[in-house]
This record gives sequence, C-alpha cells and structure tokens, in this order.
Amino acid sequence: MASTGHFLSNFTLPPLSTQSKNLNVSQTHLVYKSQSCRNKISMSNRSSIASSTANTVSFDVDYYEKEFSGHGVSFESINNSCVIKMELENGSKASLMLPSGLITSYKPLMWHGGTVEVLHTKVSQKDAGEIVIQGGVSMNFNCAGDAGFRWSPSIWSLHDVRGSSDKYIQVELKSSDSKEMVDFIYLVTLEEALLGSELTITNSSSSSIQMIGSLMSHLTVSSPEATFAVGLQGSSYFCKQPLISNFSIIPPPQNEENVFPDTENEEDDDCASMAGDFSRIYTTAPRQFSGRRNSVIMQRTGFDELYVYSPGSEHEMYGKYSYVCIGPSATLKPVNVRPGAAWGGAQYLCNPNL
Repeated sequence: MASTGHFLSNFTLPPLSTQSKNLNVSQTHLVYKSQSCRNKISMSNRSSIASSTANTVSFDVDYYEKEFSGHGVSFESINNSCVIKMELENGSKASLMLPSGLITSYKPLMWHGGTVEVLHTKVSQKDAGEIVIQGGVSMNFNCAGDAGFRWSPSIWSLHDVRGSSDKYIQVELKSSDSKEMVDFIYLVTLEEALLGSELTITNSSSSSIQMIGSLMSHLTVSSPEATFAVGLQGSSYFCKQPLISNFSIIPPPQNEENVFPDTENEEDDDCASMAGDFSRIYTTAPRQFSGRRNSVIMQRTGFDELYVYSPGSEHEMYGKYSYVCIGPSATLKPVNVRPGAAWGGAQYLCNPNL
C-alpha cells in the first residue's frame, strides 16, 4: 500500500515459524512466539532506567544497550524520548519511541532488494521548542470502572527484548495505572515480512473495567485519490467524526458543516474509492486486507471493529496529508474485562512482496 494504495481481502498468508502464547488467535495464520521473559528488568533496576516526573521522563540509554545487546536493537536518546531501533539481517527495519509507544517507522524488504517506508509521520515543533511526532502506528485507549476509575495508558516502559536479528525481534512495553490494578502489555514484533502490534490487558481489580479505543496506522500513499478499499462490499459501517489522539494527523476542516454525519450505512461498492474525505467504523469488515505490488496486508484479531479514515485528495501529493488511516477499533462496542481476567487484541502489517 506504500505506493499503489489498493486494499484486497481474502489473501492467504504463509504460516509463520513462531507462535504467540499471549493471544488466542486461532482464526489467523499470523502467530508469534512470546516465551516467558528471559531478560526481565528487575523492579530495583527500573528506577534507574526510566525515571518519570509529572512533565518529563528520562532514560538510561547506556543501561538499555548493556542489558539488551545482541537482540538486533539499538537505543538513542532524543530530547525526553528514547528511540528503539530494530533491524533484521535481511534489511527490514522498525522504530518505536518511549515513553509514548509510538511506532514511527516500518521499512520492510521489497522484491527489488531495497526497503520502502510504509508509515506516514509528521514532525513539527511547538513554540516552546518541543518536537512533536504524529502519525505512524499509535495507541489511544481509555479505561473506566467502578468508583469513578478512569485511566489511559500513555506512559510506557521497556519491559523486555527478545529474539535475534536473523529471525525476529520482539520488544515488550508495559503501562500500569497508579495502583497497578490494570496492566497493558504491548508487544511489537518485527519479522522478515511482518510488523506485529499485540496488546494484552489484565484486570487485577475486584470489578470489571471497560476499555474503548483503537490501534491506528497512518499508511503512506501518493494521494488518497489513488487508493481503493476492495472487498468491503456488504460490510456495515457507521460514519463518525475522526478519532482524535495526540498522534492523529487531521487536516483543518474545509467548512463549518459536519462532513461526517453520524449515520449507519452498508458498503455497496466492491472497489470503494478513498478519494473523498471520510471517517468510518466498519462493524462487519473482513479480518484481513491485502494489497498489490508495494502494498501491505493489514490483519486484526480480538477487535470487532475496523476504523478507516481518509483526509481526502484536495491536498498536495506526497505531502503531509498523503496517507490513509486504518486500524482495529473498540469504539462503538467497548471491551469488557472481568475481574482477574485478561483480553488480547492485535494488528499485523505484513509485506507480501518478498
């Protein structure tokens, strides 16, 4: 989808060699190995690695390099963030940031022997000099429970790194509420032709919690005008206002009218153009999409909904709005996690070009 911008459904993936134990994804070929952690960071060491205040988070990059050397990762400190760079021997690369958990780059190896950037990001600077990065693959989740409990995982810490550069690299991030009753585990896995984002929520409290939110991927295209959603015919969807987070790239409105009416529809076109600006949540979409040529497969598990957003084609080609946004969602129907239970959901961006 990096250049042609086509979606297709029902693409059969080859089975992978690794298998996940964190998510029950029997309906998909995309499974990972998530062994019990061998390089856990002890609680006594964590305070020296990432110390946080109300406004800043600092990282001990030297400790990261020492603790996780040999796994195909490197670390770089930029302002108040830490960039984790993952690179396989075949040339595929990915980068993510702490403490935000934002995946800023995914460059899979292509058929021509080079790599191509799949994700779209925007870098800007605030008046105070703060660097802001938007786009990429981001998380935006909110939890609610009894007695006014409200929490959103926004500060992520590095929990483990597994794998090796010749097979796969897996980075495990963790975020917990102040009382450590709700844990989010985020696994980012880079394989030769795949980038996986697996999320596991564990509720250790005495009451149920509800989670709403989405995993959102900004996929780069020359222009949404050259992008089509193929295979969604017959799928029900709701027109909604764009999902907004700190990482969303949303162009300013062209007029004061509500161009995203809150209505329910059914997709009647098997090759729906994404040239216009729209924001939709599909409730009966296929679990998997694939593309042609320089495209990626997007597959989801656990999440029932699919979010699709297009900024429209009235913007400059190859500019800051040359992307489409797609990702698994739990927006219309929140996820309920019972006391002592866990829930898992995932997104996989796969490259069929090899």
